[in-house]
Amino acid sequence: MPAVTVENPLTLPRVTAAADAVARPVLAVSTAPGGFEGEGFPVRRAFAGINYQHLDPFIMMDQMGEVEYAPGEPKGTPWHPHRGFETVTYLIDGTFIHQDSNGGGGTIRNGDTQWMTAGSGLLHIEAPPESLVVSGGLFHGLQLWVNLPAADKMMDPRYQDIRGGQVQLLTSHDGGALLRVIAGSLDGHEGPGITHTPITMIHATLRPGAEVTLPWREDFNGLAYVMAGRGAVGTDRRPVHTGQTAVFGAGSSLTVRADESQDSNTPDLEVVLLGGRPIREPMAHYGPFVMNSHAELQQAFEDFQAGRLGTVPAGTE
Repeated sequence: MPAVTVENPLTLPRVTAAADAVARPVLAVSTAPGGFEGEGFPVRRAFAGINYQHLDPFIMMDQMGEVEYAPGEPKGTPWHPHRGFETVTYLIDGTFIHQDSNGGGGTIRNGDTQWMTAGSGLLHIEAPPESLVVSGGLFHGLQLWVNLPAADKMMDPRYQDIRGGQVQLLTSHDGGALLRVIAGSLDGHEGPGITHTPITMIHATLRPGAEVTLPWREDFNGLAYVMAGRGAVGTDRRPVHTGQTAVFGAGSSLTVRADESQDSNTPDLEVVLLGGRPIREPMAHYGPFVMNSHAELQQAFEDFQAGRLGTVPAGTE
């Protein structure tokens, strides 16, 4: 980690907040509990315990791995349905194959992102390729769920495949931070991800002792999840470490800093920065369905059971 980098960040456009930007305070820091997803791959539940008013429009995020699989160990998920939201799968290390009941999907690896708009619904599977199952190897990534407003919940499903080389690369004023803009905009620099719900998603790598203060849209919320390393958030330098999420309050800039000393197996601070415009609509969430009411949830279950979300392609059961 990370898969996409540059030798000299100072060759990249530099980003810094304006001198009169209002610093966002840190409202809370939470620690992600561990668990298992699908057929047994380990995850950290990044948003567990955080009040939804601070997350909206984000629903959940899992850090998958980082795990070194032995031969025969790599695992995926079985076929499962989705409706009413988008899944964003960012793979830092390893390879994952996606398939759906509409014939969509593809392969992502080492810095790629797959953006799946479930919309009106589909069946979906994620699994490592047979070659990785045989050989074993490193697997590490994130999956983020982004809510859709009521007007878009029943839109046609679609995919976006974003290759690692397509992300917008930026740096801080002194080159101490490498910023990968996956979706949204940062200081006028656009990421490749096309979003129905306005969001910003950035993977930032900060060298030991580096600090970055970024401009942040005032109409967006602000979250920072630490994938690896130790550091601090906010102008008061609230400590954070691997597996913790910081929730920022209102303002027009946010600050992240890496500790001077990192663990030997984690040379830098690796942080995912998220912001989005809250949807502020009722949300009914159960399992793989995210709707606006319990009646809509019930309809989603009935449609799934009746096969209206699609059927598993022959030979892939």
